[in-house]
Amino acid sequence: MTQLQAWGRALGFSQIGIAPIDLAHAEPGLRAWLDAGFHGSMHYMARHGLRRARPAELVPGTASVICARMDYLPRETPAGWQAIEWAGLQRPDSAQISLYARGRDYHKVLRQRLQRLADQLAVQIGPFGHRCFTDSAPVLEVELATRAGLGWRGKHTLLLQRDAGSMFFLGEIYIDLALPASEPLSEHCGRCSACLDACPTGAILAPYRLDARRCISYLTIEHAGEIPVELRPLMGNRIYGCDDCQLVCPWNKYAQRSPLADFDPREGLSGPTLLALWRWDEGEFLRRTEGSPVRRIGFERWRRNLAVALGNALHQREDMRLREPLQEALPTASPLVATHIAWALAPRC
Repeated sequence: MTQLQAWGRALGFSQIGIAPIDLAHAEPGLRAWLDAGFHGSMHYMARHGLRRARPAELVPGTASVICARMDYLPRETPAGWQAIEWAGLQRPDSAQISLYARGRDYHKVLRQRLQRLADQLAVQIGPFGHRCFTDSAPVLEVELATRAGLGWRGKHTLLLQRDAGSMFFLGEIYIDLALPASEPLSEHCGRCSACLDACPTGAILAPYRLDARRCISYLTIEHAGEIPVELRPLMGNRIYGCDDCQLVCPWNKYAQRSPLADFDPREGLSGPTLLALWRWDEGEFLRRTEGSPVRRIGFERWRRNLAVALGNALHQREDMRLREPLQEALPTASPLVATHIAWALAPRC
């Protein structure tokens, strides 16, 4: 285990743990969440069903899971970064993109480094069966990470670590070796309800109970259709993801900077104005987001999200510099984008 930790740190991982594969205790909660429809239009979650809690069904022969944590705050993140993010949310004409999405696509970064970790282990012990994952398959990542001692599940459903908060990614290597499991950690949320109170749309219905259909991250990234009208004003200027429940969490005062340049913010994705992004055509969007997680939503959803944010800015302050670009785009917009532009331009009571 010590050697795995050393290899992991050399690859940019902050922590490595070993989880057992018996997740039967998590099945009732997963089933109830799916039955309530909280997964929204993420139909793949229902399609995979309880397979998420059964690692050996996903990868036959799996006997243990190597779990890894990788911090993602950019290297040059200043002290007081939460206050900077809150200030950005208060500027209606500024575009707010989740911190994790401002650099390189984490799927690429973690998957490559997980494979290198597996390769190093194979050199040491010989060939073994394995498969690497990072938010890319029916895997109960947080449940496995808690079993691997990487942290505890916070009330916002994300993993928390006393020395790192929650600003990190998780990855897994399913292996056919029975390794000794790591010691789980105790929970340290206590009576704190900051994340529940801070959620702009009330998506955290109760501790550990999230309705994804109301979550801004789901609405701006996973959801492909119209954003419910009643939720649009609550989105503010958040155009890709939402960090509010993490910004307010007391444990994130201990969030760690990544040692990797991969997560440094790209030009145009950190603190841009809504109008600057609205001026991008599809070619510009594809060029600017190449290798970025933002590209996965496509240009149409990108414009949909921007239209909502511009509408919210207009609602706070009438400004022809915001109104005219929306009006000009309306005649040639796709039906989805046109619906949101029309909403943005319409007067509100």
